[in-house]
Amino acid sequence: MREDLFPFPILYQSSHFVIINKPAGIPCSSREQHRPSVEHYLPALSRRKDGPWLVHRLDQETSGCLLIALRKDPLIKAQACFSDHTALKKYWAIVVGHPPTATGIISTPLRKQSSPLGWKVVIDHHHGKPAKTEWRLLGQNTHHSWLELTLYSGRTHQIRVHCQHLGCPVLGDPLYGKPSSSPLVEKSLKGSVKMHLHAVSLDLFLTPPLRAIAPPPPHMEKQLKACGWQST
Repeated sequence: MREDLFPFPILYQSSHFVIINKPAGIPCSSREQHRPSVEHYLPALSRRKDGPWLVHRLDQETSGCLLIALRKDPLIKAQACFSDHTALKKYWAIVVGHPPTATGIISTPLRKQSSPLGWKVVIDHHHGKPAKTEWRLLGQNTHHSWLELTLYSGRTHQIRVHCQHLGCPVLGDPLYGKPSSSPLVEKSLKGSVKMHLHAVSLDLFLTPPLRAIAPPPPHMEKQLKACGWQST
């Protein structure tokens, strides 16, 4: 491994896997050669012909735990964990407003919808794919809440759409963050450059088990502290 050529913080490393703390704003992959992405730097992790590969993906503006397989066999085993739900993914989000209860589950099917202006994910009870997210309130202040969100499915933009459905869009979300006519929501989102969504932990129940925890990014610390988080 050429650490001098790999710019991302490494949370976990073995002969089979690497987990990084992906910064917000960096895409996992890009077809544009001039645009840096995580995949662009993967050759620095291994010179083997059968790897490395991204096991899963995060949105460009989402930070946190991202799993990379260094070989083909570990890739297949890790992808199976995501398929059979023996991979546990937890996220932290700062959302606008307050959820109706301290804990709860959102289970609404999602579908990708295209239009001449682009695409987004919408709730579709007839044609959508099942999606389930559990939330837990960790703290709050007057305008925002700090949620821990557990994914039980891995649909595109799942947390972002489910938080919008909850009435608490993710702070800084440019696509799903402005569904409300409330001036409070508009004022809170104005000037928020980066989305406040972070993949805080990842567990894979392999042999041996694999676990990583990613410290939150600097752009989330102010709102996290305002909601009661204490850095260690």
